[in-house]
Amino acid sequence: MKTAITELFGIEHPIIQGGMHYVGFAELAAAVSNAGGLGLITGLTQKTPELLAKEIARCRDMTDKPFGVNLTFLPSFTAPPYPEYIAAIKEGGIKAVETAGRSPEEYMPALKAAGIKVIHKCTSVRHSLKAEKIGCDAVSVDGFECGGHPGEDDIPNMILLPRAADELKIPFVASGGMADARSLVAALSMGAAGMNMGTRFVATKEAPVHDKVKQALVNSTELDTVLVMRALRNTERVLKNKGVSELIEIEREKGASLKIEDILDQVAGVYPKVMLEGDMDAGAWSCGMVVGLINDIPTVKELIDRIMDGAERIIRQRLTGFLDGVSTASVPVRAIA
Repeated sequence: MKTAITELFGIEHPIIQGGMHYVGFAELAAAVSNAGGLGLITGLTQKTPELLAKEIARCRDMTDKPFGVNLTFLPSFTAPPYPEYIAAIKEGGIKAVETAGRSPEEYMPALKAAGIKVIHKCTSVRHSLKAEKIGCDAVSVDGFECGGHPGEDDIPNMILLPRAADELKIPFVASGGMADARSLVAALSMGAAGMNMGTRFVATKEAPVHDKVKQALVNSTELDTVLVMRALRNTERVLKNKGVSELIEIEREKGASLKIEDILDQVAGVYPKVMLEGDMDAGAWSCGMVVGLINDIPTVKELIDRIMDGAERIIRQRLTGFLDGVSTASVPVRAIA
């Protein structure tokens, strides 16, 4: 399948693995790239630019296909040395960077001078247009269903994707709620040139996280996520657990006076405890509503192959069948999920 996204990044399939804290290590990025998608190393999971350089080199030993780095610009008590991280990305020969969080405008000249293609994650049309204006090559349009930070507009992808298609000149991928062949075909039909999957890739054999995390995703439904930190205008969709219940209780008590310091125990340092140690009640960790569509733990290649095979069947058989007046009852739509 060829789209503007496969052409932009030199990949076989229009599927991107989103950056995820303590998940986006070389093992997963290489597996996604080897399967024809675009794998991403999560830059800030690496504590220093030097460690990121080593992770990039480690990934190069695992794949000869294109892969990229996620670099998230978020408010923090001590800002990371972003110029040094960008230097490590450049020196590692990386040609694709997913930026997220705050606008990457300050760092665009350095990224573009290095010949790097930038795809910025946006939760609204207005932010997508700003990304286009500052020179991003593509955007990842993140609907309300997504894990992590969905923004503050609460617009789901059935509305957000067509609106992005109406306004943008640069290509975009759909992010949030993406899990299977149906997701990809739906995203393409609404104007996207591919899809970004985060939570779905956590439940794969190559994802370097504790088995308890993968099993939690398989066991959960679309009703098992919740939004936290709305009072801070830093809304995050997370999987329900004991630590999250404690966080929500603090939010109820504090109301509009809530400060980040009030919930540090439930949000700070949680990811290594969950992803590496399997402490499922440690606190808030990002998880999308798409968890309701996760029923197994395949290899990355098995997942991507069945998405692409299923998408072709949906397009060639089910959708074309409607136009030709042919019965589509025999096309196993659920089986290709």
